[in-house]
Amino acid sequence: MRKADHRKVVFTGIVEETGNVRAIEDAEGGRRLRIGSGFEDLTEGQSISVSGACLTVEGMEDGWFSVFLAEETLSRTGFGAIEEGEVVNLERAMPADGRFDGHVVQGHVDATAEILAIERVGEDWEFTFSLPAAVERYVVEKGSITVDGISLTIAERGNGEFSVAIIPTTYEATTLGTKGEGETVHLEVDVIAKYVERMLEANEPEEPGDLNAMAEQQERRS
Repeated sequence: MRKADHRKVVFTGIVEETGNVRAIEDAEGGRRLRIGSGFEDLTEGQSISVSGACLTVEGMEDGWFSVFLAEETLSRTGFGAIEEGEVVNLERAMPADGRFDGHVVQGHVDATAEILAIERVGEDWEFTFSLPAAVERYVVEKGSITVDGISLTIAERGNGEFSVAIIPTTYEATTLGTKGEGETVHLEVDVIAKYVERMLEANEPEEPGDLNAMAEQQERRS
C-alpha cells in the first residue's frame, strides 16, 4: 500500500464532518479503527485528520474507512482509550487550489489536555483547557491553536490553562458539542511559533563572547 507523506500534507483546522468509530481492532504494533464517514472520494494511502491526528486511509467501503494507529501515535494521543461509538472530527488534506479558512495545521498532536470547564456565555460557549508545560511557551492570547483538529483562537491564557470561545456552528458541527468536563482532547500548537523558536535558537550565540563576532558580521553586511 502506498503510504502518505505526512510532511507534505496540510490541513486547515476546519472540520468537514464528524464520524463514528464503528470497530476497534488491536493488532501487532498498534490498533486499527474503522470509522463511519460520508466521504465518497477517499482513496487508499490518502491522508486524513482524525480529531487532529494525521492518519493514512488503509481501506474503505461505502460509508466507512479504516486507519492504523502505530504505537507512537497511541502514546501521543488519547486514541489508546477510544471506544466504539465515539465521535471524531474529520478533515481531508487541503487541495492545492483549496480555500484557506483556518490556519496551517500539520496533524501532528503535540500534547493532550483536559477540559477543565465548559460555560454557556449568551449564545456561545467558553471552554477552558489545561495547558501542558511542554507546549505552554507556544500559546499566546489571540493566537491560533488546534483542539481535536479544530482551528481555534485563544481567548485567554492563564497559569496552566487557556480558554477559547466556541460559536454555535462549531459547537454543533464538531465533537465539542459531545464533550464534557474531565475529558481529553488533542492539542497542536501553531507551527509558526515553532519555526520562530528554531530560528532564534539557530541565531543565538553559544557563548557571550560570540556577541562581538555577531556585531562585527552585521556591521560588515551593512
